[in-house]
Amino acid sequence: MISSLFTSHSTVLRYWTYAIFVSIFLFSCANNDTTNRDHEVFRYNEQYQIATLDPAFARNPPIIWPVNQLFNGLVQLDNDLNIIPDIAKSWTISEDALTYTFTLREDVYYHKHAAFNTPDSTRAVVASDFTFSFDRLTDPKVASPGSWVLSNVKNYKATSDSTFTIHLKKPFPAYLGLLSMRYCSVVPKEVVTYYGNDFRSNPIGTGPFKFKRWEEGVKLVFRKNEHYYEKDENGNQLPYLEAVAITFLPDKQSEFLQFAQGNLDFLNSLDPSYKDELLTASGQLRPKYQDQVNLVKTPHLNTEYIGFYLDSKMEEVQSLSLRKAVNYGFDRQKMITYLRNGVGTPATHGFIPKGLPGYNSMVGYNYKPELARDLINQYIEATGDTKPELTIGTNSQYLDICEYIQRELQKVGLDIKIDVMPPSTLRQKKSSGDLDAFRASWIADYPDAENYLSLFYSKNFTPNGPNYTHFKNAIFDSLYEHSLSITDIDDRKKLYETMDSIAITEAPIIPLYYDEVVRFTQKTISGFTPNAQNFLVLKRVKKQRID
Repeated sequence: MISSLFTSHSTVLRYWTYAIFVSIFLFSCANNDTTNRDHEVFRYNEQYQIATLDPAFARNPPIIWPVNQLFNGLVQLDNDLNIIPDIAKSWTISEDALTYTFTLREDVYYHKHAAFNTPDSTRAVVASDFTFSFDRLTDPKVASPGSWVLSNVKNYKATSDSTFTIHLKKPFPAYLGLLSMRYCSVVPKEVVTYYGNDFRSNPIGTGPFKFKRWEEGVKLVFRKNEHYYEKDENGNQLPYLEAVAITFLPDKQSEFLQFAQGNLDFLNSLDPSYKDELLTASGQLRPKYQDQVNLVKTPHLNTEYIGFYLDSKMEEVQSLSLRKAVNYGFDRQKMITYLRNGVGTPATHGFIPKGLPGYNSMVGYNYKPELARDLINQYIEATGDTKPELTIGTNSQYLDICEYIQRELQKVGLDIKIDVMPPSTLRQKKSSGDLDAFRASWIADYPDAENYLSLFYSKNFTPNGPNYTHFKNAIFDSLYEHSLSITDIDDRKKLYETMDSIAITEAPIIPLYYDEVVRFTQKTISGFTPNAQNFLVLKRVKKQRID
């Protein structure tokens, strides 16, 4: 049975090759001390291949996670999504909310590299480094997917070694949150120039860990940055770990097996292949794992939904009554309990997930099958269409949820068809308006509800923006534009709640659930605090030694 969990003999061979490498690595770290130092290495698996370690291309979690260990930016987020200092120790914002002035720390140094051509092979970060790093984002030759972060920036400059200034074209209150993205990490010109395109596999940053070795598709190792600037509350230097070791087993069952055997310290998310093995139907850890594993769940800035393409010629899609009927026609709590083992929160309030200013507990749709039936009958009487039907595009990962909705809506008189396609095809068709209805997710790029509401702003119609539904409402647009000029979060919150209510009332979408971050760690791991963006932060992680 164990062997069947591995996808192939080559997968096993590659894993054990990696295990041998880590053993040799740990032995070499001991400086001829044969003491087991496994407790100083954090090990996790990345199912997908990592394309680059250059922060200018950190567009998805497989890249963001390792890059987050290697680089720093002007600001960072704490576990509660508050914006706190990073390389910038302080900042000011002008009264017109257009000018941001950052004062930099003077004790942040790059990882050592001969390209610095200094006696100790490193140097401190200065403001002009951010000028260079931001220039890379907008350089057509670099072609960074993060260039949009600077689309509202008029100019930026280093006015001294410790002062960096950004001028916006128009106010955007969420801009500090954008600067916390890994795209905005600082990189050294000397090393980027030295490696050119190969900087992707030879990263030099300022983060808590430094690059050691990467055999693509097999292993990736980081070592502790002995000169990292951050300290804990007691004055101890971070990070605590000696190293981070990443494997690339492509199969989730193989990954789970290695975790169950104690060969991995961390398992992220809940895959259908092992969810019933680990969790009960109510989302609790099964007794057989309670002495070995810690389970942590926390809200995730991810709303799962079904969208309607409102420029469709289908009468069913155009009908507000029918769109509302779909929203009322299935039990979200039952869906979460039986299809997701209790992971997630039913999206019965709005599109903005809980945890962000603007979340509105008063709006939304609960399960009301009789009302759904009445709305469907209203549609039939108004149109003469006695057999209304909708087709929902999805990928195989969410087929069970779509089939559940299909069964529930058939009970109230609406026929649902399901079109299953590869994720890449679904993305393309969703963007081009080729699907009347589609299942989708929206994960926040930055911690502000504006990120969610941008999906309903009419100037963001796809393919030029994220408004996949082509929803258009003049009042919504006016409130959205007004919110961009308001810096006070409490005032913006009121506008956000109103905009969310408009979107939910007009029903261009069917919110399904607000996702949760689910993390499993070995009992030996501490300080591994989850966050709503599901970013991997390892600088405060400790690992208990087992003799």
